[in-house]
Amino acid sequence: MSEKEKRTVTVFGTETEFDGVLEFKNQLVITGKFTGKIIAPKGDLEIARNAVCNVESIEVNSLVISGNVKGDIFADDRVEICSGSTVHSNISTSRFRIANNVDFNGDVKMLEKEPDVDLFSVASSEFKNAMIIHSDVVK
Repeated sequence: MSEKEKRTVTVFGTETEFDGVLEFKNQLVITGKFTGKIIAPKGDLEIARNAVCNVESIEVNSLVISGNVKGDIFADDRVEICSGSTVHSNISTSRFRIANNVDFNGDVKMLEKEPDVDLFSVASSEFKNAMIIHSDVVK
């Protein structure tokens, strides 16, 4: 089994209301109401169509929003906002995708990712080329 196949998916149902600090490692789907703070730097979060999340902050690996979110968002990998969503947030992420018909209010800060090259597993010329390409993107 691959790492993706071993991941556990937890679902907060439509009748669930949670208030506090939430930490998880794998994958979480919120379909109810959440108020508080979400801390899951390696976790993937999905906020379903009728879900309502009023947060101090969300810190996750990736986030897909189909519902309503208010509060700061940090997603290391990506944030995707689907059609029909309402999002009032300042967002920091490496990749950002927003559909048509979204009510969005906030700022987006794009994070830079280092090249996916392991210094100790490649020839120095390959690493140097990766760094040159990265430095051209940074400028």
